[in-house]
Amino acid sequence: MRSLFWRVLAAFWLALALVAGLSMLLGRALNNDAWIIARHPGMQDLARRWTERYEAQGALAAQPLLDENRDQYRVSVQVLDETGRHLSSRDLARHRRPPPPPEFGAPPPLPRFPWRQLSQEYTSPESGQTYFFIYRIPHEELKAWRHDSLLWPLSALLIALVVLTLFSLLLTISITRPLNRLRRAVHDLGQTSYQQNSLARLANRRDELGVLARDFNRMGARLQSLIGSQRQLLRDVSHELRSPLARLRIALALAERADAEERARLWPRLIQECDRLEALIGEILTLARLDADSGTARPIDLAELLARLRNDYALSAKGREIRSELAPGLDLSGWPDMLERALDNLLRNALRFSPADQPVEIRAERQGEHLLLSVRDHGPGVAPEHLARLGEPFYRAPGQSAAGHGLGLAIARRAAERHNGQLLLANHPDGGFVATLDLPLSTPR
Repeated sequence: MRSLFWRVLAAFWLALALVAGLSMLLGRALNNDAWIIARHPGMQDLARRWTERYEAQGALAAQPLLDENRDQYRVSVQVLDETGRHLSSRDLARHRRPPPPPEFGAPPPLPRFPWRQLSQEYTSPESGQTYFFIYRIPHEELKAWRHDSLLWPLSALLIALVVLTLFSLLLTISITRPLNRLRRAVHDLGQTSYQQNSLARLANRRDELGVLARDFNRMGARLQSLIGSQRQLLRDVSHELRSPLARLRIALALAERADAEERARLWPRLIQECDRLEALIGEILTLARLDADSGTARPIDLAELLARLRNDYALSAKGREIRSELAPGLDLSGWPDMLERALDNLLRNALRFSPADQPVEIRAERQGEHLLLSVRDHGPGVAPEHLARLGEPFYRAPGQSAAGHGLGLAIARRAAERHNGQLLLANHPDGGFVATLDLPLSTPR
């Protein structure tokens, strides 16, 4: 992963290295002999001009060129040939004057030259002879010339500042533009107009911002799913509660007008409608709690959970057989109460549609890194065109005569999704209907 931390660190490191490198190059350039000789007007192109005059007219004719250069630019020049013989005798005589003797008893002074000495070799293109030029320029003259020729160093610094500005601009854009996209996505999410593909390009990045965008997409999808399911649940609840409330209102109206004997006959019907309403509200609350935070996942003892369900249904199933087959070594982490509620609804549906002389089969087996918990009945099954909608709240396949509100499979599906799994519904090849909880064995978050 291309870390944003390393990207920022590398950008600043490159900027510092660039500034340091340009500073070093600038410092060396300002103090480089070749650079000074090539740019100072008292030394620039002097070697070529002196060589041409010397080879054409001799040393006496070439000496005035050095004298004029010394008088105009205060640059003294000595010229030597390949044997070390001096070709500029006037400068030699001047520099051979002995210094004044030190005072009696005083320590000899340390040599301190008031000039900067530079050297250059020049080979004549005509004769092939090589000459060695020695330039002596006073420090004051060199300092004044540098002060007047700072245009090039300042240009180099300006270029460095422009490059650093471009680096900073690119780095700032690479950070702020994704953050602005995330900010707009947060705003859209708050306004319930969030589109998951709005961060698709940002999610393709391989740095921390890409990870943040992918996590935000998952969060946005989860929140949209919760909001959508809650809205649908409210619509379905309002629709489903109308029927029992209407029946209760009719029964109460009849009871008000009836005599004592008629009221006694209507009383069980009122109790039955209240029980149905209470059961419906209980299932709705169960479905709503599955979307809430259930705490930290913990290990689930599948053998104990299945045994408890079999014991609970042994009394209420009126002797109907419930077979269970549990593969060894199945370790599952999650929320036991939620999983038990899902299996309880699957068992209740299976017992409701399975014939009295046929068993209900529960099987737990491992398939790769997933646990398959299946409940099979031997009933008529479901038409293929209705399988896709099974598991939606309050949806019931047409033609069902058994009691129910269409929430059992919805509760099982929400429980499976809470465990990062899914609910698989299908008709069994040998007849009947099978509902399977496909759950990952890894710990859900």
